[in-house]
Amino acid sequence: MTKQNDYAKILFRFYSDALEEETVETMWATIVDKDRGLYKLDNIPFYTPLVASDDIVFAEFDEQEQMLTYRNTVEYSGNSTVQVILMDKSKKINKIRDLFKELGCVSEKVSEVYFSMEIPAAIDYKKIKEKLDELEAKGTIEYAEPCLAEGHKY
Repeated sequence: MTKQNDYAKILFRFYSDALEEETVETMWATIVDKDRGLYKLDNIPFYTPLVASDDIVFAEFDEQEQMLTYRNTVEYSGNSTVQVILMDKSKKINKIRDLFKELGCVSEKVSEVYFSMEIPAAIDYKKIKEKLDELEAKGTIEYAEPCLAEGHKY
């Protein structure tokens, strides 16, 4: 069983194109090597681009932020992150999430109209992308690929 002190909260500061402003997000990570500042991300990023769950990152305590702060990614997991916005309000977000869960993708619901989804490294992204494109063409969703792993690019 993992103890609470095996985890650390890391701050990510970045410019959000969607929000058009400087943004922060905190994520939980398991401690890989505290002395070297290495942590493995343990949750799906809601907004932060260019990182995915299970990536190993370098973070250090930042005096100005007063907490552990992301500096760079040391090792990529091969997972990808896709952000989905529900455009057709007559649809239920959990039904959309379930479609992707059946294809092997877990997600975190942020609100009734927005969720962030993980595409595991072992999953063929082509089927996921086809479903995303189909739903987008119908006007049901819009989506973004803020972190698309090399193995998922076409």
